[in-house]
Amino acid sequence: MYKVLISDAMSNVADQIFNDKGIEVDVITGLSEQELINIIPEYDGLLVRSATTVTADILAAATKLKAIARAGAGVDNIDCAKARENGVVVMNTPGGNTNATAEHAFALIMAALRKIPFADETTHKGEWQKKAIKGVELSKKTLGIVGFGNIGARLSHLVSGFDVNVLVCSKSLESRQAEFPHVTNVSFDELLAQSDIISFHGKAAADGKPLVNKEHLAKMKSSAIIINAARGNMVDESDLNDALNEGLIAGAAIDVFSTEPAKENVLFNNPKAILTPHLGASTAEASIVVAEMAANQVADVLQNNVEIHVVN
Repeated sequence: MYKVLISDAMSNVADQIFNDKGIEVDVITGLSEQELINIIPEYDGLLVRSATTVTADILAAATKLKAIARAGAGVDNIDCAKARENGVVVMNTPGGNTNATAEHAFALIMAALRKIPFADETTHKGEWQKKAIKGVELSKKTLGIVGFGNIGARLSHLVSGFDVNVLVCSKSLESRQAEFPHVTNVSFDELLAQSDIISFHGKAAADGKPLVNKEHLAKMKSSAIIINAARGNMVDESDLNDALNEGLIAGAAIDVFSTEPAKENVLFNNPKAILTPHLGASTAEASIVVAEMAANQVADVLQNNVEIHVVN
């Protein structure tokens, strides 16, 4: 009988799928790297979200492992090259959390424009800061989307009812432009200069360097805001903090960080920054979808030698 480990918290629909297919499953979360190294030789499959980092040492110990499924899109926490060397297929679940992440990005946009966190905090304190809080409307603004995969495309549709001008910076859009007549593909510099809101939805750079630093931030409107619900190293956090303090841009709403979990960060306590703890995919609906997809993917590899959404 095949045996699978679920090492991160996810919907129990995954457990049920394995049980129904006659695959033994253990759910053990919060494992240290060494603890995972100690037990991984028992398993043929592994399901993770973002908390587990699958290192080269873990993969070296995984002598039976055939498949890893990431219940989500990003696989930054998995050493995909080492997995490939060891004959382990790595899969993700694209589309499973598309709407959830796009909606969170939209929520961050509205929260930043209307200063909702500050309004909430001060109202709870009985301060009634109505005259001091003046928001900005989304209507007729220019939204720049960097990266135009499933999430970026979904966000472009979510804002369509607000009469928003949508600019996109994406190499892949050129071949798909006919599918998205409501957006305009521009250069990165054009997007930086023209956008009132810039939302990141692309992949991190292969070399790990931030896509945006102080030089880029200086090209933006002083009234602009940055939204990042993609990857923590898309925007240099120290440069972003400086840009907010110096008034180069008006605000930022950040869901992802260079180091997670973020116990400390240069952006903490900056009044111009709205921060959330990587909640983009954290909806009841998305958690079920990605767990179901990941479980079926691993089961298909083990039982049918069928590989779906391979990333390595």
